[in-house]
Amino acid sequence: MAISRRSVIKIGMAAGTALSIPSVLRAKTTATAARTVRMVKSTDLRVFDPIWTSTNITADHGAAIYDTLFALDSKFMPQPQMVGKWSVSDDKKTYTFELRDGLGWHDGTPVTAADCVASIRRWGQVHPGGQLIMASASDITKRDDKTFTISLKEPLGVLVDILADLTPPCLFIMREKDANRPATEQVAANIGSGPFRFNHALAKPGASITYDRNELYVPRSEAPDGLAGGKIVNVDRVIWDSIADQQTALAALQAAEVEYFEKPPGDLFSLIDSDPNIQLQILDRPGWNAVMRMNFLQPPFNNVKARQAMLHLIDQEAFLRVLSPNPKYTQTVTSMFGGDTIASNDENTGWYKRGGDPERAAQLFKEAGYAGEKVVILEPTDWHEVDNASQLLAAALRSIGVNVELAPSDWGGVTTRRAKKDPVENGGWNIFITSESAYSLGNPLGSPFLLANGDNAWYGWPKNDDYEALRAIWASAATHEERKALARKMQRIWWDFVGDLRLGKYISPIAHRKTLTGLIGMPQIVPMWNMRKAAT
Repeated sequence: MAISRRSVIKIGMAAGTALSIPSVLRAKTTATAARTVRMVKSTDLRVFDPIWTSTNITADHGAAIYDTLFALDSKFMPQPQMVGKWSVSDDKKTYTFELRDGLGWHDGTPVTAADCVASIRRWGQVHPGGQLIMASASDITKRDDKTFTISLKEPLGVLVDILADLTPPCLFIMREKDANRPATEQVAANIGSGPFRFNHALAKPGASITYDRNELYVPRSEAPDGLAGGKIVNVDRVIWDSIADQQTALAALQAAEVEYFEKPPGDLFSLIDSDPNIQLQILDRPGWNAVMRMNFLQPPFNNVKARQAMLHLIDQEAFLRVLSPNPKYTQTVTSMFGGDTIASNDENTGWYKRGGDPERAAQLFKEAGYAGEKVVILEPTDWHEVDNASQLLAAALRSIGVNVELAPSDWGGVTTRRAKKDPVENGGWNIFITSESAYSLGNPLGSPFLLANGDNAWYGWPKNDDYEALRAIWASAATHEERKALARKMQRIWWDFVGDLRLGKYISPIAHRKTLTGLIGMPQIVPMWNMRKAAT
């Protein structure tokens, strides 16, 4: 392989950094290092409540310390997890669930049906499928300490599928006293019943987060399969190290100071491949769609013309180059349901033009009555790809005369500020860029990105009653063909009112030491059970 001067500089930077890293990380090393796995996640964990936010880093935290009633196997079929057995009445309107033996909270108290009822009710405030269950339910009630029921007004055949959905916010079961808190208020206790315990004493937000094996956890007897089956922990401790600089993170991986690097930069894939001790691995094969969310509550995007302008402004190929520079892992997307899902289609996509159409975008902003109002873009400085995409978006808007202000912060700051509905002068916002799993975008009952129910929608709060009427039919559609036809109708409306935008699809391999094995590959969630660390 020919090595360019740029590659030599990068290799030298990585090697030089590797020499400087060990003294930093070795200072944290303990006597259990042989059974400790160190991971560099894509962003810092700033929000600990996996119901309050749909952020993936928080969902991974939730999967570690909490458990779920059901889980999806590798074929995306729901399997019991905390549930021991369950049944449905002859009229299909009453579901009865009995918890399995051995479930206990990290504080030593037993898990009860009351915990499950409270958790379902809280999750049902924010998850699209959960909202459907709450609207369909006549009652959700505890029968005894281990048994609870969900009684429905009408049959809902997808109920168990919704309970098992792995699209954040997932249905993580919390203690009743935590789950009784409204979904709009954060739970900070970090006490679950899952296979890992949150180590409060060693928690250093912004530096490192530590999880210890829950020695009292009783896994299911079935073999691990996707997120289902036995959650068997083969290590004593997992530490998430915060290393914002990607070169530094790669150097730490090369020096065996960490075993896992979640978002290696695409232009260094060849360097990683050349290291005999490291490998790239795709855990999430469906990949991700980059998504731009606009705030429907604030000008200028409370005007549909301004939102339509963004359809024409976006040059997907340019955004993909900064999101994932290796074209092997990218593709453009014109369907609101992402690429390659059962719902993907080409309805009402005449707006797409290679390279975008800035002149048309400028004209639509003019028709929207845009008069120079400040447009605030939330810019996550520690999510490098989206940081670059945010700057690219700002440049594109400025090129057509839009008054843009970037609001830089770490991703934790973005997730906090995006919840504000205030005007920009009072700390609000207009645009942020994020990503959603391709798996989730195929399911209008799972992805919060596919809601358009106003105040109950996801950040940006899009609203369109005609679209929501069609989405409500999704659960009762009996065949794939019916859902495909419904998806076309939904997409026609979506691209007319522009609920949000797709910036392209990309796949993100992780990098890990070859001594780390047993990683489970599923969309959305990166579980820490099942993995093993070989002796070196």
